[in-house]
Amino acid sequence: MAAFEYRQAEEIRDTFARRGVRYLFLGKSAAILLGFPDTTQDADLFVEKKQENCENLVLALIDLGFELAANEAEEIRRGKDFIQLKNGPFDLDLIFAPDGIERFEEAWDRHVDIAGFPVCNIDDVIRSKEAANRQKDRESLPRLLQFQTWLRQRSSSKIVQSEAEDLAPTNNRDAHQ
Repeated sequence: MAAFEYRQAEEIRDTFARRGVRYLFLGKSAAILLGFPDTTQDADLFVEKKQENCENLVLALIDLGFELAANEAEEIRRGKDFIQLKNGPFDLDLIFAPDGIERFEEAWDRHVDIAGFPVCNIDDVIRSKEAANRQKDRESLPRLLQFQTWLRQRSSSKIVQSEAEDLAPTNNRDAHQ
């Protein structure tokens, strides 16, 4: 089983955009897209559970090269809580009801756009891993929490820098032109 790669995230983003699928990267794949220095074996996608979206998702997965059995396509169409796909060009987990996140719309309102990738914010990634409470999640949580702190500090310093630039006097060089 190969590690999840940025190229695969691009393929998902581009294909899902063409098909109009609403989704968010979740889990470690989301954290990696946010800059978390780690690897994962698959992409976790939190998918909006609406009939048209689920139908578009089936079509997008086929476009990507997934060979969906009839029962898998039906599970996707009805938005089964969790579907693990290993019958395509890479491993993919479809999550319609992630632990720790109540509603897709709420997560969408908090999401971050990274180079066109719709990504759950780090708080939702952590909340989901805490709620799932799997051994592998408990092991990665301390580093994810440190990464969350780093992201917040980085964001705060960018805000302060931006505000300082806004308050800075006009450059004297502009006055001489």
